[in-house]
Amino acid sequence: MDNQLRDVTSGPARGTVARITDQVVQRADQAREAVADFGRKTVEDIDAQRGPAAATLDHSAAALHQQANTLASVGHATADKLQTTADYVRTQDVKAMAKDVGQLVRRYPGPALAIAAAAGFIAARVVRSRA
Repeated sequence: MDNQLRDVTSGPARGTVARITDQVVQRADQAREAVADFGRKTVEDIDAQRGPAAATLDHSAAALHQQANTLASVGHATADKLQTTADYVRTQDVKAMAKDVGQLVRRYPGPALAIAAAAGFIAARVVRSRA
């Protein structure tokens, strides 16, 4: 084996081994440069997308804040109406409430009729489901 190694590393074979070694080193350098270029390009691409991604996130956050504010406003308005209704029920007796309902029916006969029909339908469903 030592004789074979000596034969390869001496004479014309030595030049061939040197050329092959140079080619391997050269290709390894090219591969290393290609990997480094790919890494730099990837980092540049990611950096280029950071700005648009942040802008999209900002836009989404602003839209969510707006929706939350709108929802909170609706919730507060509903709570205020419920509080007003609670105060009305607390302060009015049955005769006063019946008088107010009568006035509402005379003032808004169409919606009152629709509400009465819906209430009748619901009552019928409840009675039927119990039977």
